[in-house]
Amino acid sequence: MNGGTNPQLRAAEWVGLYLLSGLAALVLSFVLVEATGGEWQPLLGTLVDGSLLGHGRWGQTLGAGAPMLLVALGTIVSSRAGLVNIGQEGQLQVGVAVAVYFGFRIGGPGPVNVVLLLIFGALGGAAWASIAGVLRYWRGVPEVLSTLLLVSVASQAVAYGLANQWLLLAPQTRRGNRNHVSQQLAEDNRLPNLNLFGNQIPVAVFLAVALAIALGLVLARTVWGFRLRMLGHNQNVARRTGVSATKYGLAALAISGAMAGLAGAAMLAGGGFQFGNFRLVPGFSSNIGWTGLLVALVARERAYAVIGVALVFGALRTGSGFVSSTGIEGRITDVIQGLLVLALLIPPAVMFLRDRRRARLAAMART
Repeated sequence: MNGGTNPQLRAAEWVGLYLLSGLAALVLSFVLVEATGGEWQPLLGTLVDGSLLGHGRWGQTLGAGAPMLLVALGTIVSSRAGLVNIGQEGQLQVGVAVAVYFGFRIGGPGPVNVVLLLIFGALGGAAWASIAGVLRYWRGVPEVLSTLLLVSVASQAVAYGLANQWLLLAPQTRRGNRNHVSQQLAEDNRLPNLNLFGNQIPVAVFLAVALAIALGLVLARTVWGFRLRMLGHNQNVARRTGVSATKYGLAALAISGAMAGLAGAAMLAGGGFQFGNFRLVPGFSSNIGWTGLLVALVARERAYAVIGVALVFGALRTGSGFVSSTGIEGRITDVIQGLLVLALLIPPAVMFLRDRRRARLAAMART
């Protein structure tokens, strides 16, 4: 019995591939560090200390992983419908901009305004992603193209908003010498943190995990989830069974954008110093949209798997910031992070090729 039919052997193959890929990435990182005049010995320890073992660091890692998880969940929804949404970065930016605009204008009691921020963030991201949906189903524009192009439009629109006080720019008295920033959220308008063993864990972490579990159940055990998966596998069959590609496709893109917008609002209300210090600032998204997309790909678009993968990416983000303290050049840390990410992407590609080869050999044996 081969690895394609034996679950234990197949699991061992997955574990072995991830271990080998991770080891290869670390070896290449060490070689790169030595080649650029640094020392490799403190590298691994610094990554671990900076992301997990240092005082308050694993709380920071969870806080960084939460918005990545939210973005990844939205990516899974659109992918299950057979759609390729790669505009999460723009949807996140628009979502947080809408949250800032309406949040400061509506106001209200602290907890109420926090909820409003999250709701408007999700609505903003959903509306921006729906533009690509309308182009896809009424004009035949591929969503992979429109969502990507809309990222540039979103960046320019948010930059324009931060340049005008009637939109997003804070009054002069509330931004001091800083240019192009929004007002800072008041303390009672921020998501609370859970203090656990000296770590500040944002409530957004629990929200993201709860949504991941809920999404997994919806996709696996509801009629809506079944129809969405059917649409993604074969649109012709889905249409014959009464599943509207337009209705479900638009809904999937809107939900995908809503999750990215929600991630942006959560970063604003609970991200603290990691994300703009409770302000909308230029570069606020910090590539979280792109990273969340990568999280979904590495997790092979599985709702439960993205929880662990988002944690790994959050650890890479928080830990890599400390690598430069060892004397290693700053740009090298970006390359090291890229190698570690690549190590997570290689095993699924290898297993896909092996499964296809085994299927081909099995078909040849039957003939």
